Amino acid sequence: MAQSDGGMWMEEPLISADQTERRLQTADVSRRKLLQTPGIAVPFPPLKVMSDGEPCVMFQARKLSLRYEKQKQLDLTERAFSPQNPVDTSQSVCRQDKATLVMRFGDVEDLRGLSIRLQLSNTFYESSGQWWFSVDSVSVRYNSSEEAVFNASDVYAPTSSSYHCLHVSSLQRYSALLLPSSEDAHRWSLTFTNFQIQAFNITSDRFSPATVCATFMTPAILMGLVTSLILLLVLAYALHMVIHLKHIEHEDEHKADVYFPQSPEQPEHCCVESDAEKNIL
Repeated sequence: MAQSDGGMWMEEPLISADQTERRLQTADVSRRKLLQTPGIAVPFPPLKVMSDGEPCVMFQARKLSLRYEKQKQLDLTERAFSPQNPVDTSQSVCRQDKATLVMRFGDVEDLRGLSIRLQLSNTFYESSGQWWFSVDSVSVRYNSSEEAVFNASDVYAPTSSSYHCLHVSSLQRYSALLLPSSEDAHRWSLTFTNFQIQAFNITSDRFSPATVCATFMTPAILMGLVTSLILLLVLAYALHMVIHLKHIEHEDEHKADVYFPQSPEQPEHCCVESDAEKNIL
């Protein structure tokens, strides 16, 4: 019961416990929606190359982009990783020491028969006592016979872990882990964002703990080195000026302490010269 403004008592509907819980849940969902960051997509599940019913290669990237010279950039992310329209990986092969992940996209824009291939190898190193996998090359095939090949030998990790890198790209601003190794590759730019891969020793449907790539000469590190060098030069110049000023000050003090005595003949000589000058005048 509640009293109205006119002084009359009116009956309010009772709220059950279930209704209260639903209202609280609705408010909680609304708050969570407000806290979510817009524009961040959930990554697609990884691609898998199967061998004898077991995964041999797992590969995932948040974004896959491709560009030929100055043409429009192609975003192949959804074509590559969308589970609704899975990319054709039927030509992928996996053996004990070699594996090939083939993603066939078909005709894309003006490119006919576009496909991307990742060549991987598995090597045992006695120095570390374990097997390591590496991505030997990444190639882009198009128009049936043309191919752009990139060397990716810096992409490697132990087979007991996965490999992760924020950018695996042919662009210099991303440290260029993909190096052109064919003439056609210089016309292409290829970038994987949030690149992660594992091969040859996969024990579950999830990636093992990742070995993160180390790019030592990123633009941020380069700018930090240049700034540090400039500061060191300024500091060295300031120190040099302080030492130079102290040296000048010391010389001035030394000159002030030096006494030059005059000989007693000097005044007489001076006076004689003055008398001679007077006679001439």
